[in-house]
Amino acid sequence: KPRIRDRPRKARFIAKNGACNLAHKNIREQGRFLQDIFTTLVDLKWRHTLVIFTMSFLCSWLLFAMMWWLVAFAHGDMDPSTENTLNSTKWTPCVTCVRSFTSAFLFSIEVQVTIGFGGRMMTEECPLAITVLILQNIVGLIINAVMLGCIFMKTAQAHRRAETLIFSRQAVIAVRNGKLCFMFRVGDLRKSMIISASVRIQVVRKTTTPEGEVIPIHQVDIPVDNPIESNNIFLVAPLIICHVIDKRSPLYDISASDLALQDLELIVILEGVVETTGITTQARTSYVAEEILWGHRFVPIVTEEEGVYAVDYSKFGNTVKVAAPRCSARELDEKPSILIQTLQKSELSHQNSLRKRNSMRRNNSIRRSNSMRRTNSSLIVPKVQFITPEGSQSASET
Repeated sequence: KPRIRDRPRKARFIAKNGACNLAHKNIREQGRFLQDIFTTLVDLKWRHTLVIFTMSFLCSWLLFAMMWWLVAFAHGDMDPSTENTLNSTKWTPCVTCVRSFTSAFLFSIEVQVTIGFGGRMMTEECPLAITVLILQNIVGLIINAVMLGCIFMKTAQAHRRAETLIFSRQAVIAVRNGKLCFMFRVGDLRKSMIISASVRIQVVRKTTTPEGEVIPIHQVDIPVDNPIESNNIFLVAPLIICHVIDKRSPLYDISASDLALQDLELIVILEGVVETTGITTQARTSYVAEEILWGHRFVPIVTEEEGVYAVDYSKFGNTVKVAAPRCSARELDEKPSILIQTLQKSELSHQNSLRKRNSMRRNNSIRRSNSMRRTNSSLIVPKVQFITPEGSQSASET
């Protein structure tokens, strides 16, 4: 028996959750990331960001604590003999109550975070101490601005909003308005809308040019059927995005039997502005050949209930089979009779299914009536004859 081997599965370029399946290797110019340090900090993971946030403050406190200790040591504030002459003479320390590195570290924290407990304070005795105070305040403000801005940007990143933008797990190809169309469903789980939302579709495949050049990731834009001239969608409820498979489409020569053999990936990109924050967000997904259902259609999920339009998200990705020609869009354009024959066959099959259903209902009703008659007949009391000792017979009903 011949052995049937499955075609090796190609790696996806875009995962279903929108993550790019791309690894950067052998980057020699690593210094470019340090030139844009703020974006590098924002792109780091949360554990790395928190470690850098903590270490930046600790290092600045320790650095300026060492500077305050050196200022006090140079001025003689660390000499034990100065404690006895502090009240008897007019000698004034640079910073009061700084007699060890621990007290210098506490004073550094008080200066940078502006706590000011009152036990340690600056005096006008040392101009160098005033310079250190000004320098520490400037450095502390810079660290606060950078680190707090970094954490704010990480919490308000645009891809967080994209988590509530959902796509159907599978796409479908069916006939709409006499044309084969590629369709998928998109929805927004939040009540706050995406302003100026637009949808783009790209086909990614490996191609070879006539000159023999191999392009591993060749991207081709395909148009989206949108009656609005601005190409923006009003995403207040889940919508079915449609792409008409015509001469401009890369799917024009693909039939139902050829679809499983195609090595292509359709990338869907939804872009828009978040209404609450004003940040531009982008949600992505992709569909490979195995995730495209030929001859299916999405079921309706929006209904009107008591004057309110209700959306049933439990049926978001549900599809039903419909009549669709198995040929390509090119063959359908060349022979329009194929569509008419397909619709006629589907109508005949629909009528036959209705007849079978009606006959089955009729047979079931006849069986039920027969079973009820048998049940009633079994409840009729039979006649019983009693024989007397004299031999005479008397009939009675019980």
